[in-house]
Amino acid sequence: MDSRRVSGILLHVTSLPGPYGIGDLGPTAHRFVDRLAETHQRLWQVLPLGPVGHGASPYSSLSTFASNPLLVSPEPLLRDGLLTEDDVDPLRELPEGHVDFSRLIPRKRAVLETAFQRFRNDASDTEDFRTFRENNAEWLDEYTLFMALKDANDGAPWHAWDDGLVHRQPAAMKQARENHAEAIRMHAFWQYLFDRQWSDLRAHCADRDIRLFGDIPIYVAHDSADTWAHQDLFYLDEEGQPTSVAGVPPDYFSPEGQRWGNPLYRWDRMKANGFEWWIRRVRQVLNRVHLVRIDHFRGFEAYWEIPADEETAVNGHWVEGPGAAVFEALGDALGHLPVVAEDLGIITDEVRDLRDRFDFPGMAILQFAFGGEPDHAYLPHNYSRNLVAYTGTHDNDTLRGWWNSTMPEDQRDFARRYLSANDENLSERSLRALLGSAADRVVTPLQDVLELGADARMNVPGEANGNWTWRCSEEDLNDERLDHLAELTWLYGRAATDSDD
Repeated sequence: MDSRRVSGILLHVTSLPGPYGIGDLGPTAHRFVDRLAETHQRLWQVLPLGPVGHGASPYSSLSTFASNPLLVSPEPLLRDGLLTEDDVDPLRELPEGHVDFSRLIPRKRAVLETAFQRFRNDASDTEDFRTFRENNAEWLDEYTLFMALKDANDGAPWHAWDDGLVHRQPAAMKQARENHAEAIRMHAFWQYLFDRQWSDLRAHCADRDIRLFGDIPIYVAHDSADTWAHQDLFYLDEEGQPTSVAGVPPDYFSPEGQRWGNPLYRWDRMKANGFEWWIRRVRQVLNRVHLVRIDHFRGFEAYWEIPADEETAVNGHWVEGPGAAVFEALGDALGHLPVVAEDLGIITDEVRDLRDRFDFPGMAILQFAFGGEPDHAYLPHNYSRNLVAYTGTHDNDTLRGWWNSTMPEDQRDFARRYLSANDENLSERSLRALLGSAADRVVTPLQDVLELGADARMNVPGEANGNWTWRCSEEDLNDERLDHLAELTWLYGRAATDSDD
C-alpha cells in the first residue's frame, strides 16, 4: 500500500453518468479517472463488483468471483461492430438521473444477448475468448452453469431446482452442461467483455496514478453459485436450506438486531482444507483492485449466529470465528495483504487485536464522531496514521442529509463547535478536518464533495427497496467544488509530487 498521505472518492460504477441507464466501464469511467487525477485524488473506491441479485444490492451477489454484466459498456461494442445504434436505443430511453433496475435489467440483457449472437456468428475473437475461459475455469465453469440453470428455471433459486441439480449428481450435472452449452457460453462471453473493459480501465488508472479500492462482503448470498457449488462449506440441511444465518445482535439503533439471512460458513471445514476457497476469493479480487475493504471484519473474530427459523436476530448468539488462522493462510499464499478492516459498530478488544496483528487499517466515520466527548476515536484530532477516514460510507446519509436530519441538538452543537461549521460551510469544514488529520487515507463520497442532500443517499440499511439507484451527472464531475477539493488536498500534503514518481 502507499506509504504517502493520499485521499480519494467513493463512487460506485453504477453511479457514473452516461446515456445507457446505468454507469458503466466505458468512456465516462475513464473521464472520471482523469478527473480524479486532476483533483490530486489517488484512490477510487467502489462497491462490490459481482452480478447483483434480488434488490440489486452489490452486497447480495450471485457470485463472489464473477463480475456484473450490467456494468459492461455498449460503446466498445458499438465500435467493434457487435452492436448497432438501433440496438442500444432502448437503453437511451432510460432515465439518466437514477438507475431504474426494473426497466434496465431486461433491456441491458437483450443488448448483451445481441452482442453475443453477433460475436458467435462472426467468431473473430475466438482464440482470445477461449484463453479467457481456460484461465478462469476454476470459477467460471460453475458460475456459467449456475446462471444457465437459473435462466432455464425462470430465475428460481438453486434449492428449488430438480433434486439431481440441487445435490449436484454427476449424471444430472453432465446432462445440464450438454443441454445448456450455448447459454453457458453466453454468460462466459459477458464475463469476458467485463474483463476486457475492466483491464482497460485498470491500465488507465495506472497511467494516472489512481489506485482502485474494492470491497469484499464477508458473507455470500444463499442463492449464489458459491453456495451451490460448495454446499459442504456452509451450514445447510439436506434440502439446501440454511440451518443458521448471519446477522448482528440488537443494539440502540435496532431493537430486533439485523437478520441478514446469509448462510454461515463451516469454518472447521474451511480450516481443514487450508482456507483454499478464501485464498481463491481474495486472489480474484486483488487481481482487479489494489486495495480491498473486508466488510464486517469483526465476524472473523466472532460472529452472530441466528437459527434459520427465527424471524429476527434477537435469539442469536456469539460464536468464535477463525481468527488469525485465515489471514495467516492468506498471507502465506498471497504475500502482503492490502486489506482495510471494516471495524465499525461495537468492536471488542479481541477484534482490535486481530486487526492490529496484521497491521490492517481500520475505519473512522465523521458522522459518528459527535455523540460523546472530545476523546471520541472518530474525531479527527484522535486519528492514527494507519486509518481510512470518511465523512460517511454508502450506508450513511449524505453529509448534508445528516446535518439536516433530526439529530439530537447536543450532537449538532458539538459538531458545529468542533468543525466551526454552519449550514453553508459544513462540507468544506468537514473536508478540512479529515484531510488535515494524521490519517494516511481519506475517502469522501462524491455526494459529500458536491454537498448533495438526502435524496442522493446510496443505501438505507434494512430497507429493501429504493437503494443503489443514485447517479451523478456530467455537470457534477465538472463542479467547481471538485476543484476546491484539489486545493484542500494540496494544502494538507495529500497531492502527488515529483518525488512520488
